[in-house]
Amino acid sequence: MSEHYRPQGFTLLPPVVKHLLIINVLMYLVDMTLGGFGINLKHSLGLHYIAAERFFPTQYLTYLFMHANFTHLLWNMFALWMFGYTLENYWGSKRFLFYYLFCGIGAGLIQNMVVAYEIWNFTQEGFHPVAIARYMQRAVTIGASGAVFGILLAFGMMFPNMLIYVYFLIPIKAKWFVIIYGVLELFMGIRGGTSIAHFAHLGGMVFGLILILWWRRRARRRTDLYH
Repeated sequence: MSEHYRPQGFTLLPPVVKHLLIINVLMYLVDMTLGGFGINLKHSLGLHYIAAERFFPTQYLTYLFMHANFTHLLWNMFALWMFGYTLENYWGSKRFLFYYLFCGIGAGLIQNMVVAYEIWNFTQEGFHPVAIARYMQRAVTIGASGAVFGILLAFGMMFPNMLIYVYFLIPIKAKWFVIIYGVLELFMGIRGGTSIAHFAHLGGMVFGLILILWWRRRARRRTDLYH
């Protein structure tokens, strides 16, 4: 990667990761506080299906900062810091932030495609239009998971042989951790039956892969020009 993107020195809490952590925690606290007054921010900032009444394009960005509960927030923020600070130090803040948002928006696009497919299935199976409309209105995606899974994929590609300690005990190389996690997400997404947006997670990884491969191709072209 270009030296232009690398910050001076190495830090455990680089600026983009730090500010993402702060913003996510603040948004969770605001959402929880307003909820006590009957105001649900997820209705306006969560990602709705594109044909839903409450859909707005900016939700492809704002949904990344909404979380269902403290556990949801905690695990996403822990993973963001655990894998993100190394990547930001390696890439630099500008590239890292672009990558994070690119993966998050891509994950939202994939999730809405999945919802569209589910709605099409419902129509083919003869579901009542009212039931389909209700499902469409309730299909709301929230959380930074899609962007975080993109970061996980990037970590596995940038540092494939670095050891990750699962549950702080079991060592596994990053590349195998990413592959196993990706396969599990695909299996659970196909199986369904949960409220977790597994295909959004995969979408973040797919968009991350596309962007990294494009960066590498562009870097090779630049190298060829100088030789």
